Amino acid sequence: MKCKNMEIQRINTYEDNRFSQTVLHQHGCFLAEGRPYEVEIISDYEAIIRGENQTVYTAVVEEFRFYTPHITRFYNRNGKIVKEYPQVQLLTLRLDQIQPSQFFVDEDKIAAISSFIHKPQDIIIQVLPNEDRFISLDGHTRLYYAVMKGWECVRAVVEPSDDWVYKFVSEAQKRGIYAPNDMTLVSHAEYEEKWNRFCDDFFAGDGVESNGNQTLHKRTNLRCFTV
Repeated sequence: MKCKNMEIQRINTYEDNRFSQTVLHQHGCFLAEGRPYEVEIISDYEAIIRGENQTVYTAVVEEFRFYTPHITRFYNRNGKIVKEYPQVQLLTLRLDQIQPSQFFVDEDKIAAISSFIHKPQDIIIQVLPNEDRFISLDGHTRLYYAVMKGWECVRAVVEPSDDWVYKFVSEAQKRGIYAPNDMTLVSHAEYEEKWNRFCDDFFAGDGVESNGNQTLHKRTNLRCFTV
């Protein structure tokens, strides 16, 4: 995608020797004009950005914050603040207050997040208020991990979304998915086949090319491919 006339690509794999394993697991790795940059989360609202050209840090940070808006202060490797935004309010939600907008959970993603999520407070997702509940816009892997760990609550930040999300919620409810524990854990190959196929078929009917799911969640503001 383009960000301020710069080509920025998010890395969606857990194996890439250009980046640290920690940040790969956090999904904080990017290529900006083909060069590697990584954003490592170090607290509820802070991160360190690394990469050779500091003039592109703002563009990388803005791309990163699409997926992680609760991170509002960014340092370079020397500890100097390079970008800061107003802090956002975090809610504490019970799992039964959250309506998923996704059906499947990738077991490889579960393995990845288990390396840095150790307590319920480590889970921060994006949600959309909907009547007396909240629709999860991202973080479905983390929500399912909370179920697996027996945790009752997670934290969330309220974000807007396009109307597409309601169609995904409707489809989830048709499949009997009303809470995070209703989602299905599948292998990575099965996740790629079932979920990506659903997204491709769904948007083909609306004349929108999903492009392997990246364009999908950029167009819809539905972060269904993050962890």
